[in-house]
Amino acid sequence: MSVIHSLIETMRGRQSIRTYDTKSLSDSDQNKINAYLKESQNFIGPFGGTGRIHFVPVNHNVTDKGIKLGTYGFIKNPKAYLVGTAVNEKYALVEYAYIFHRATLFLTQLGIGTCWMGGTFNRNSFEEEIQLAGEEFIPCVTPLGYPKDKQRVFDKALRFVVKADNKKRWDQLFYDSTFKKALTKEKAEQLEIPIEMVRLGPSASNKQPWRLVLSEDRKVCHFYIQHTPNYSSSLGYDMQLLDMGIAMCQFELACKELQIAGSWEIDDPQLQSGNEHTEYIVSWKRGK
Repeated sequence: MSVIHSLIETMRGRQSIRTYDTKSLSDSDQNKINAYLKESQNFIGPFGGTGRIHFVPVNHNVTDKGIKLGTYGFIKNPKAYLVGTAVNEKYALVEYAYIFHRATLFLTQLGIGTCWMGGTFNRNSFEEEIQLAGEEFIPCVTPLGYPKDKQRVFDKALRFVVKADNKKRWDQLFYDSTFKKALTKEKAEQLEIPIEMVRLGPSASNKQPWRLVLSEDRKVCHFYIQHTPNYSSSLGYDMQLLDMGIAMCQFELACKELQIAGSWEIDDPQLQSGNEHTEYIVSWKRGK
């Protein structure tokens, strides 16, 4: 399969794949994956930190018999996994997810299916395959494989269960200058497509916890997280922070493709959200 060069097109079309073909990943694709994982620049996040991602083939520890995915069904016929490691700190998790999502988009361009798994999976089996360093843990993994041609009925049923195709509207997610005024596509100007890519991004249980506020001069976009109370408390880390890294990745990659220059800064504008569960994360500023 030829590579789709437009990342915006890739982000628009990507879906979580839970049912894979029985054929193994080709040597050519495995070589491309290994080459990607050897490039240090692929593991530099938006705050200058680095992450680690491992390629783990299916074996006796990491079974191909079906990995339970929480209450959403099973992963069928995975041929390998990408496994990432991070420390359990707010910005480390955000940055980790940014790096990990960038890798999943690369795989999508190769025609390889992925599915974020951050909840119920056997972390011990993966820990036996990689070397954890210091305070690292495994926030999430993704199975890898070629999408099965006849997967559609099975995966559509699962997508219905997790409401994967039920994305929130702009007026529920994005704001103009303050949290009191909804942002429209027309008023977003050049940032319409990058902001739309945030809306289309994957998130845990499709909660879409990101909230964006675009400044009046259209030069700064503030990223907030609206926490779902007690959503992942049993896991020992805030899984929704991963969603923010995904949102940042989708936004920035779209900006780069559209040649809109900008950079990330942590500079809280102290906007009043009116929601006690809403927390400032980062701002994207045009220029530089």
